[in-house]
Order: sequence, then C-alpha cells, then structure tokens
Amino acid sequence: MATPDGAPRWDEQLQRRLARGEETALGELYDQLAPMVHGLAGRILADQAAAAQLTREIFAHVWEHPEDFDPAQGSLRSWLGALTHRRAVERLRVRRAAERAPSGGPSSGLGAGLGGGRDGGEGAAEAEIRAVATAARMQYVVDSLPQPLRETIAVTYYDGRTYQETARLLGISEQAAKQRMRLGLELLATELADERARHDERHDDPHGDRHDDPHGNRHDDGDGGT
Repeated sequence: MATPDGAPRWDEQLQRRLARGEETALGELYDQLAPMVHGLAGRILADQAAAAQLTREIFAHVWEHPEDFDPAQGSLRSWLGALTHRRAVERLRVRRAAERAPSGGPSSGLGAGLGGGRDGGEGAAEAEIRAVATAARMQYVVDSLPQPLRETIAVTYYDGRTYQETARLLGISEQAAKQRMRLGLELLATELADERARHDERHDDPHGDRHDDPHGNRHDDGDGGT
C-alpha cells in the first residue's frame, strides 16, 4: 500500500530493505519499536529477563522472515504487537504448565495454590493467562492511541475523574472529553473482540504443532529466533 502521492510508506520501505539484508533497517526498526515489544512482553510475562529474551527473538524472526509482514493488512507496529502478544502468551502458558507439573513431593505451583484438582488447576491457570493477556493487550491498545484519546482515557478512566474535571484539566470542552472517551473505548472494545475471536480460533485449531502468524498464514514452529 502506497501513500497518496504514490511513494511507499515507511513500513513497506523497511520491509524491502530487510529483504535485501540491510542491517541498518533492522537497527532502525529496533530503535522505533523495541520499547513497545519489550513493554508488551513484560506486562504479560512479568519477568524483565524473559521479556528481553522474547524481544530479541521477535526481531530475529523479523530479520529472518521479513516476508511474513503483509503491509496490505496493517502496520508493522500492529503486526509486531500481535506477534509479541501471541508468543508471550504461549510462553506464559508453558511456564504455568511447568508450575503445575508434579515435582515428586507435595503438590506445589499454581494448581496446588488454587486448591483444585488437575482440571481445576488448568482451568484457573488458563483464566489467569487470559486475564493477564487481555490486560496487556488493553494497555498496548491504549498506548497506541493518538495522544488526545490516550490522555483523556488516562485522566477520566484511570484517575477516576468526571468529564467536567477532565475537560478542565485538559483545556477542552466537556463534550470533546466525552467524544474522545467514547472513541477510545470503542477502539478498545473492537480490539478486545478481535482478541476473543483469535483465542476461539486457536482453541478450534487441531494443528497443535503449527501456528498462525498475525496475518493468518500457516507456518511450522521452527522459527523461534536465536
């Protein structure tokens, strides 16, 4: 997809440079989007070392498979966000499964702490993973909003202020504050609905040894980065 004047947009230009093996393109991409990738991974994994490792793997994947990004289906930022979100959730799921695994002694880990049997522990762990993933996704979406929407949500929703207070603090009309909040919440709702749809599709997917990339293309699980 080109810009109105016919020039390729930044995403497309960067993808072409990556396909040509330009290391400077990878550096530029890392400088622009590594904070977003690391922040999203950190919110899901709650482990900065694991988040840093996943960030390296994500950019290694981009370097090795720039063709996976389809500019026609969205921006590089949204593609990397979806890829990071999915892999971080997969990693959290593996960690929780390991915590539930018998260790040869008294039951320990998440499943025992929740007081349920194996099925109960798995269900509770999956519910926790979904809650963490959803919260991280919501924060990612909020961070991606234009600044006027982002600051309105922060003041009104997170700080618990009225529209009148928000309008006074931001120097806008009360009607403008309401419109910004409504638009921001609509974007959040759309993203969460998409996330639920992706979750349902993964549950219905019989191919346990393969994964879908964020654009829905099929790949074998041999691309885990470095």
